[in-house]
Amino acid sequence: MNRFLLGLLGLVLLLAGAFAVVVHFGLVPWVDRDASLVPGTAMPPTWVLWVVAAAAVVVALLCLRWLTAQIPRRKVTAWRWAEEAGTTRITTATATAPFADEVTGYPGVRKVEAALTGPHAAPRLALVVRAHGDADLRGIRRRIDDEGLPRLREALGTPDLHATVEFRMTPSKADARVR
Repeated sequence: MNRFLLGLLGLVLLLAGAFAVVVHFGLVPWVDRDASLVPGTAMPPTWVLWVVAAAAVVVALLCLRWLTAQIPRRKVTAWRWAEEAGTTRITTATATAPFADEVTGYPGVRKVEAALTGPHAAPRLALVVRAHGDADLRGIRRRIDDEGLPRLREALGTPDLHATVEFRMTPSKADARVR
């Protein structure tokens, strides 16, 4: 929708500019190129100028809002624990980085993206595992469940951590050599 409206607006502005150029060179017979654009030469009332200026500011602010919406943002979530000894605050990216590094070291795994969501009382872990085409996916999942997740649960102090694993396959090293 966004691209369609931008394309439509661009097309309208392009056609308006082309029409102005064609009129300037006198190629449109029904428009007199020497005629004034608006009737009369008197200045409009002051209130009209203020309305035009206010409308221009509103349009400029809407354009700035649209531009800032185009900037991609990755929401960084932080968990916080308050205890007698003090307060602990950790970002979820920091908490999952060692776990992702560990899983990346498993045989057949190329890359792992891990994201913790939800409050620290009931977190959820989403994993995207990029594996070689000839990797043992069951073995990778078994190692994640048996080795990696228990360590992460213990480190975070969340025994009820649920994990969702999505595998994405990439060509294996052997396939890359054959081609």
